[in-house]
Amino acid sequence: MLNIDDIRQPVRDAFSQYTKAFAQTMQSDNPLLAEVLDYIRAKSGKQLRPLLVLLSAEISRGVTDKSILVAVALELLHTASLVHDDVVDSSPTRRGAKAVHAKWNNKVAVLVGDYMLAKVIGITAEIRNTPILNIVAQLGRDLSSGEIMQLHANSTMWIDEAQYFRIIDRKTAQLFAACTEAGAESCLATMRQTTALREYGRHLGLCFQLKDDIFDYSDAEDLGKPTMNDIRDGKATLPLIVSLKRAPKDEAERIRQLAEDLNNGIVDTFDAEQEIKSFVLRYDGVRYATARMHEHKKSAGEALSVFRDSPSKKALLALLEYAVNRDH
Repeated sequence: MLNIDDIRQPVRDAFSQYTKAFAQTMQSDNPLLAEVLDYIRAKSGKQLRPLLVLLSAEISRGVTDKSILVAVALELLHTASLVHDDVVDSSPTRRGAKAVHAKWNNKVAVLVGDYMLAKVIGITAEIRNTPILNIVAQLGRDLSSGEIMQLHANSTMWIDEAQYFRIIDRKTAQLFAACTEAGAESCLATMRQTTALREYGRHLGLCFQLKDDIFDYSDAEDLGKPTMNDIRDGKATLPLIVSLKRAPKDEAERIRQLAEDLNNGIVDTFDAEQEIKSFVLRYDGVRYATARMHEHKKSAGEALSVFRDSPSKKALLALLEYAVNRDH
Protein backbone atom coordinates (compact mmCIF):
# COMPACT_ATOMS: atom_id res chain seq x y z
CA MET A 1 0.00 0.00 0.00
CA LEU A 2 1.29 3.46 -0.94
CA ASN A 3 1.85 5.99 1.83
CA ILE A 4 0.59 9.58 1.75
CA ASP A 5 3.88 10.92 0.37
CA ASP A 6 3.63 8.48 -2.57
CA ILE A 7 0.00 9.43 -3.18
CA ARG A 8 0.98 13.13 -3.39
CA GLN A 9 3.41 12.58 -6.27
CA PRO A 10 1.05 13.52 -9.15
CA VAL A 11 0.51 16.94 -7.53
CA ARG A 12 3.87 17.31 -5.77
CA ASP A 13 4.65 20.78 -7.12
CA ALA A 14 1.10 22.03 -6.57
CA PHE A 15 1.14 20.69 -3.02
CA SER A 16 4.35 22.60 -2.37
CA GLN A 17 2.61 25.77 -3.59
CA TYR A 18 -0.33 25.01 -1.30
CA THR A 19 1.98 24.51 1.69
CA LYS A 20 3.57 27.93 1.17
CA ALA A 21 0.19 29.61 0.66
CA PHE A 22 -1.26 28.00 3.78
CA ALA A 23 1.76 29.06 5.85
CA GLN A 24 1.35 32.66 4.66
CA THR A 25 -2.33 32.58 5.57
CA MET A 26 -1.49 31.41 9.09
CA GLN A 27 0.59 34.50 9.86
CA SER A 28 -0.36 37.56 11.87
CA ASP A 29 1.25 40.71 13.29
CA ASN A 30 -0.72 40.12 16.51
CA PRO A 31 1.77 38.35 18.83
CA LEU A 32 -0.72 36.11 20.65
CA LEU A 33 -2.62 35.26 17.47
CA ALA A 34 0.64 34.49 15.66
CA GLU A 35 1.72 32.20 18.51
CA VAL A 36 -1.53 30.24 18.43
CA LEU A 37 -1.59 30.00 14.64
CA ASP A 38 2.00 28.72 14.59
CA TYR A 39 1.06 26.13 17.21
CA ILE A 40 -1.93 24.96 15.16
CA ARG A 41 0.06 24.78 11.93
CA ALA A 42 2.78 22.70 13.57
CA LYS A 43 0.14 20.05 14.38
CA SER A 44 -1.48 20.04 10.94
CA GLY A 45 -1.56 16.28 10.36
CA LYS A 46 -1.58 14.51 6.99
CA GLN A 47 -3.24 17.35 5.03
CA LEU A 48 -5.68 14.99 3.31
CA ARG A 49 -8.22 17.71 2.53
CA PRO A 50 -5.93 19.88 0.38
CA LEU A 51 -4.52 16.75 -1.24
CA LEU A 52 -8.04 15.78 -2.30
CA VAL A 53 -8.66 19.25 -3.74
CA LEU A 54 -5.49 19.13 -5.82
CA LEU A 55 -5.90 15.54 -7.04
CA SER A 56 -9.51 16.27 -8.02
CA ALA A 57 -8.40 19.27 -10.05
CA GLU A 58 -5.52 17.34 -11.61
CA ILE A 59 -7.69 14.41 -12.72
CA SER A 60 -10.18 16.80 -14.31
CA ARG A 61 -8.45 19.57 -16.27
CA GLY A 62 -5.34 20.29 -14.23
CA VAL A 63 -4.48 22.28 -11.12
CA THR A 64 -4.98 26.05 -11.37
CA ASP A 65 -4.19 28.99 -9.12
CA LYS A 66 -7.80 28.79 -7.91
CA SER A 67 -7.21 25.15 -6.94
CA ILE A 68 -4.46 26.27 -4.57
CA LEU A 69 -6.75 28.87 -3.00
CA VAL A 70 -9.56 26.33 -2.62
CA ALA A 71 -7.16 23.92 -0.89
CA VAL A 72 -6.12 26.65 1.56
CA ALA A 73 -9.71 27.76 2.24
CA LEU A 74 -11.02 24.26 2.93
CA GLU A 75 -8.08 23.31 5.13
CA LEU A 76 -8.61 26.52 7.09
CA LEU A 77 -12.32 25.74 7.48
CA HIS A 78 -11.53 22.21 8.61
CA THR A 79 -8.88 23.42 11.08
CA ALA A 80 -11.18 26.10 12.53
CA SER A 81 -13.91 23.51 13.02
CA LEU A 82 -11.50 21.29 14.97
CA VAL A 83 -10.47 24.16 17.25
CA HIS A 84 -14.13 24.91 17.98
CA ASP A 85 -15.08 21.21 18.32
CA ASP A 86 -12.40 20.69 20.96
CA VAL A 87 -13.99 23.47 23.01
CA VAL A 88 -17.47 21.99 22.59
CA ASP A 89 -16.27 18.47 23.46
CA SER A 90 -13.88 19.62 26.22
CA SER A 91 -11.21 17.52 24.48
CA PRO A 92 -7.86 18.09 26.23
CA THR A 93 -5.69 16.95 23.32
CA ARG A 94 -5.52 17.11 19.56
CA ARG A 95 -3.08 14.89 17.63
CA GLY A 96 -1.12 14.04 20.74
CA ALA A 97 -0.65 17.63 21.93
CA LYS A 98 -2.69 20.01 24.05
CA ALA A 99 -5.80 21.35 22.33
CA VAL A 100 -5.77 25.12 21.81
CA HIS A 101 -8.34 25.74 24.55
CA ALA A 102 -6.33 23.58 26.97
CA LYS A 103 -3.03 25.34 26.22
CA TRP A 104 -4.55 28.83 26.36
CA ASN A 105 -8.27 29.07 27.21
CA ASN A 106 -11.74 28.79 25.67
CA LYS A 107 -11.90 32.48 24.74
CA VAL A 108 -8.65 32.32 22.80
CA ALA A 109 -9.69 29.09 21.05
CA VAL A 110 -13.08 30.43 19.97
CA LEU A 111 -11.66 33.73 18.75
CA VAL A 112 -8.80 32.11 16.84
CA GLY A 113 -11.30 29.74 15.22
CA ASP A 114 -13.43 32.76 14.28
CA TYR A 115 -10.37 34.47 12.82
CA MET A 116 -9.64 31.48 10.60
CA LEU A 117 -13.26 31.36 9.45
CA ALA A 118 -13.02 35.04 8.51
CA LYS A 119 -9.92 34.20 6.46
CA VAL A 120 -11.94 31.48 4.70
CA ILE A 121 -14.51 34.08 3.67
CA GLY A 122 -11.80 36.36 2.31
CA ILE A 123 -10.08 33.62 0.31
CA THR A 124 -13.38 32.35 -1.09
CA ALA A 125 -14.29 35.88 -2.19
CA GLU A 126 -10.88 36.16 -3.90
CA ILE A 127 -11.60 33.01 -5.93
CA ARG A 128 -14.64 34.72 -7.53
CA ASN A 129 -16.53 31.53 -8.32
CA THR A 130 -20.15 31.27 -7.20
CA PRO A 131 -20.34 27.42 -7.20
CA ILE A 132 -17.24 27.25 -4.99
CA LEU A 133 -18.71 29.89 -2.68
CA ASN A 134 -21.87 27.77 -2.40
CA ILE A 135 -19.84 24.61 -1.69
CA VAL A 136 -17.88 26.30 1.11
CA ALA A 137 -21.01 27.87 2.62
CA GLN A 138 -22.90 24.57 2.53
CA LEU A 139 -19.97 22.79 4.13
CA GLY A 140 -19.96 25.27 7.00
CA ARG A 141 -23.65 24.59 7.56
CA ASP A 142 -23.17 20.81 7.33
CA LEU A 143 -20.29 20.73 9.84
CA SER A 144 -22.24 22.81 12.37
CA SER A 145 -25.42 20.83 11.80
CA GLY A 146 -23.56 17.54 12.22
CA GLU A 147 -22.04 18.69 15.50
CA ILE A 148 -25.46 19.74 16.79
CA MET A 149 -26.89 16.36 15.74
CA GLN A 150 -24.05 14.68 17.63
CA LEU A 151 -24.72 16.76 20.75
CA HIS A 152 -28.42 15.88 20.62
CA ALA A 153 -27.60 12.20 20.17
CA ASN A 154 -25.25 12.34 23.15
CA SER A 155 -28.10 13.48 25.38
CA THR A 156 -29.43 9.92 25.20
CA MET A 157 -26.23 8.19 23.96
CA TRP A 158 -28.25 5.65 21.99
CA ILE A 159 -28.92 6.14 18.29
CA ASP A 160 -29.82 3.72 15.50
CA GLU A 161 -27.84 2.93 12.37
CA ALA A 162 -29.70 5.47 10.23
CA GLN A 163 -28.99 8.27 12.72
CA TYR A 164 -25.36 7.20 12.94
CA PHE A 165 -24.90 7.50 9.18
CA ARG A 166 -26.67 10.87 9.09
CA ILE A 167 -24.25 12.20 11.70
CA ILE A 168 -21.04 10.90 10.07
CA ASP A 169 -22.25 12.07 6.68
CA ARG A 170 -22.55 15.64 7.99
CA LYS A 171 -19.47 15.62 10.24
CA THR A 172 -17.02 13.81 7.97
CA ALA A 173 -18.26 12.72 4.54
CA GLN A 174 -19.48 16.14 3.42
CA LEU A 175 -16.06 17.64 4.13
CA PHE A 176 -14.39 15.13 1.82
CA ALA A 177 -17.13 15.62 -0.78
CA ALA A 178 -16.70 19.40 -0.66
CA CYS A 179 -12.96 19.04 -1.24
CA THR A 180 -13.34 16.85 -4.31
CA GLU A 181 -16.24 18.85 -5.75
CA ALA A 182 -14.57 22.22 -5.18
CA GLY A 183 -11.31 20.86 -6.58
CA ALA A 184 -13.11 19.89 -9.77
CA GLU A 185 -14.91 23.23 -9.91
CA SER A 186 -11.63 25.14 -9.46
CA CYS A 187 -10.47 24.03 -12.91
CA LEU A 188 -13.92 24.22 -14.55
CA ALA A 189 -14.39 20.46 -14.84
CA THR A 190 -17.45 19.11 -16.61
CA MET A 191 -20.62 18.48 -14.61
CA ARG A 192 -20.12 14.73 -15.11
CA GLN A 193 -16.61 14.92 -13.68
CA THR A 194 -17.66 17.16 -10.79
CA THR A 195 -20.58 14.91 -9.83
CA ALA A 196 -18.38 11.81 -9.98
CA LEU A 197 -15.70 13.38 -7.80
CA ARG A 198 -18.24 14.54 -5.23
CA GLU A 199 -19.56 10.96 -4.98
CA TYR A 200 -16.02 9.63 -4.67
CA GLY A 201 -15.25 12.11 -1.89
CA ARG A 202 -18.40 11.36 0.07
CA HIS A 203 -17.84 7.61 0.03
CA LEU A 204 -14.15 8.07 0.85
CA GLY A 205 -15.12 10.18 3.87
CA LEU A 206 -17.48 7.48 5.09
CA CYS A 207 -14.66 4.94 4.74
CA PHE A 208 -12.37 7.08 6.88
CA GLN A 209 -14.96 7.54 9.61
CA LEU A 210 -15.97 3.88 9.68
CA LYS A 211 -12.31 2.89 9.94
CA ASP A 212 -11.83 5.29 12.87
CA ASP A 213 -14.85 3.77 14.61
CA ILE A 214 -13.55 0.24 13.99
CA PHE A 215 -10.22 1.29 15.56
CA ASP A 216 -12.07 1.98 18.80
CA TYR A 217 -12.50 -1.78 19.25
CA SER A 218 -8.89 -2.68 18.36
CA ASP A 219 -6.25 -3.72 20.84
CA ALA A 220 -4.52 -0.60 22.17
CA GLU A 221 -1.11 -2.23 21.77
CA ASP A 222 -1.75 -2.86 18.07
CA LEU A 223 -3.10 0.62 17.44
CA GLY A 224 -0.59 2.59 19.46
CA LYS A 225 -3.18 4.93 21.01
CA PRO A 226 -6.10 4.74 23.47
CA THR A 227 -9.24 2.90 22.39
CA MET A 228 -12.89 3.06 23.52
CA ASN A 229 -12.71 6.85 23.50
CA ASP A 230 -16.14 7.17 21.88
CA ILE A 231 -17.86 5.18 24.62
CA ARG A 232 -16.12 7.20 27.33
CA ASP A 233 -17.34 10.33 25.51
CA GLY A 234 -20.91 9.02 25.35
CA LYS A 235 -20.90 8.22 21.62
CA ALA A 236 -22.28 4.95 20.31
CA THR A 237 -20.79 4.05 16.93
CA LEU A 238 -21.75 1.42 14.36
CA PRO A 239 -19.96 -1.66 15.81
CA LEU A 240 -21.80 -1.25 19.12
CA ILE A 241 -25.09 -0.10 17.57
CA VAL A 242 -25.44 -3.22 15.42
CA SER A 243 -24.26 -5.53 18.23
CA LEU A 244 -26.93 -4.17 20.57
CA LYS A 245 -29.55 -4.78 17.89
CA ARG A 246 -28.43 -8.40 17.42
CA ALA A 247 -28.07 -9.35 21.10
CA PRO A 248 -30.85 -10.68 23.37
CA LYS A 249 -32.73 -7.85 25.09
CA ASP A 250 -31.42 -8.56 28.59
CA GLU A 251 -27.81 -8.70 27.47
CA ALA A 252 -28.17 -5.58 25.35
CA GLU A 253 -29.65 -3.68 28.29
CA ARG A 254 -26.76 -4.72 30.52
CA ILE A 255 -24.22 -3.46 27.98
CA ARG A 256 -26.13 -0.20 27.55
CA GLN A 257 -26.04 0.37 31.30
CA LEU A 258 -22.37 -0.58 31.48
CA ALA A 259 -21.53 1.88 28.68
CA GLU A 260 -23.44 4.65 30.43
CA ASP A 261 -21.65 3.89 33.69
CA LEU A 262 -18.32 3.98 31.84
CA ASN A 263 -19.24 7.33 30.31
CA ASN A 264 -20.13 8.64 33.78
CA GLY A 265 -16.92 7.28 35.32
CA ILE A 266 -18.62 5.10 37.94
CA VAL A 267 -17.21 1.67 36.96
CA ASP A 268 -13.71 0.24 36.61
CA THR A 269 -12.55 1.45 33.22
CA PHE A 270 -10.49 -1.55 32.12
CA ASP A 271 -13.03 -4.23 33.07
CA ALA A 272 -15.94 -2.32 31.53
CA GLU A 273 -14.06 -1.67 28.30
CA GLN A 274 -13.05 -5.30 27.96
CA GLU A 275 -16.61 -6.51 28.52
CA ILE A 276 -18.03 -4.08 25.93
CA LYS A 277 -15.29 -4.92 23.46
CA SER A 278 -15.90 -8.66 23.93
CA PHE A 279 -19.63 -8.11 23.43
CA VAL A 280 -19.08 -6.23 20.16
CA LEU A 281 -16.74 -8.90 18.83
CA ARG A 282 -19.11 -11.69 19.88
CA TYR A 283 -21.98 -10.19 17.88
CA ASP A 284 -19.79 -9.34 14.87
CA GLY A 285 -20.21 -5.59 15.20
CA VAL A 286 -16.70 -4.92 13.90
CA ARG A 287 -17.18 -7.34 11.02
CA TYR A 288 -20.45 -5.63 10.07
CA ALA A 289 -18.89 -2.15 10.17
CA THR A 290 -15.96 -3.42 8.09
CA ALA A 291 -18.35 -4.80 5.48
CA ARG A 292 -20.18 -1.45 5.28
CA MET A 293 -16.82 0.31 4.90
CA HIS A 294 -15.93 -1.90 1.95
CA GLU A 295 -19.31 -1.17 0.35
CA HIS A 296 -18.46 2.52 0.42
CA LYS A 297 -14.96 1.81 -0.86
CA LYS A 298 -16.50 0.00 -3.85
CA SER A 299 -18.90 2.89 -4.52
CA ALA A 300 -16.04 5.40 -4.38
CA GLY A 301 -13.98 3.38 -6.85
CA GLU A 302 -16.93 3.04 -9.21
CA ALA A 303 -17.46 6.81 -9.17
CA LEU A 304 -13.99 7.25 -10.69
CA SER A 305 -14.85 5.04 -13.67
CA VAL A 306 -15.74 8.15 -15.69
CA PHE A 307 -12.04 9.12 -15.74
CA ARG A 308 -9.36 7.58 -17.94
CA ASP A 309 -6.34 5.97 -16.29
CA SER A 310 -3.75 8.49 -15.13
CA PRO A 311 -1.31 9.03 -12.24
CA SER A 312 -3.92 11.17 -10.44
CA LYS A 313 -6.60 8.48 -10.80
CA LYS A 314 -4.13 5.90 -9.50
CA ALA A 315 -3.45 8.20 -6.53
CA LEU A 316 -7.15 8.61 -5.74
CA LEU A 317 -7.64 4.84 -5.85
CA ALA A 318 -4.57 4.41 -3.64
CA LEU A 319 -6.09 6.85 -1.16
CA LEU A 320 -9.10 4.53 -0.94
CA GLU A 321 -6.80 1.63 -0.14
CA TYR A 322 -5.07 3.77 2.46
CA ALA A 323 -8.41 4.71 4.06
CA VAL A 324 -9.50 1.13 4.64
CA ASN A 325 -6.12 -0.52 5.34
CA ARG A 326 -4.33 2.07 7.49
CA ASP A 327 -3.24 1.06 10.99
CA HIS A 328 -3.69 4.41 12.74
